[in-house]
Amino acid sequence: MVKSQSDRRLSKFISLLLRHRPEEIGLSLDPAGWADLDELIARAREAGAPLSEDRLLRLLAGQEKPRFSLSDDGRRIRANYGHSLDVELGLEPTCPPDRLFHGTARSNLPSIRRHGLEPRGRRFVHLSEDRQSALEVGRRHGEPIVLIVRAAHMAGRGDRFYRPAPGVWLVARVPPGSLEEPGILSARARTDARVARPPPDGPSFLPV
Repeated sequence: MVKSQSDRRLSKFISLLLRHRPEEIGLSLDPAGWADLDELIARAREAGAPLSEDRLLRLLAGQEKPRFSLSDDGRRIRANYGHSLDVELGLEPTCPPDRLFHGTARSNLPSIRRHGLEPRGRRFVHLSEDRQSALEVGRRHGEPIVLIVRAAHMAGRGDRFYRPAPGVWLVARVPPGSLEEPGILSARARTDARVARPPPDGPSFLPV
């Protein structure tokens, strides 16, 4: 489903409130991150957002990724992932597939080679189940690359993975040694198939 610019702005505004700054409109979240649906709508409207229950439900029904959930009674809403707030989502560790993917900007490579993937202000590193989803994430940040994460290897070492929504995985961090054959997904890489050479002891970055 193609969203209008207005819907995209509204979705980002709701994400801001439920993941990071509910105080922007005086919204209350419980320890598990739930907000009262009526309170969210009323306070968002007071702040000038064109939000109604019908429009919010349409946004939820049209989510490309399940960013938000409603409670069983339909009267509370929360973000499924992406929090910088200290909320307890009640997620259980889940065995991941052999590989997962992380989309980011090519300009982040020097830091990633040194430190791996870190939450950077969020509670977890976000990973995707497929390359295309990770590529779309990377495009939000600049010239995109996709990093491959040896998830099953990490889980076997004791790292805990969580799956808050279909296609989305969370982990506390990913060390450089668990990154394998990331592809540089850019127009330049696709046309000339150049290979970015890392330091000898770092992960290899290969064109896809």
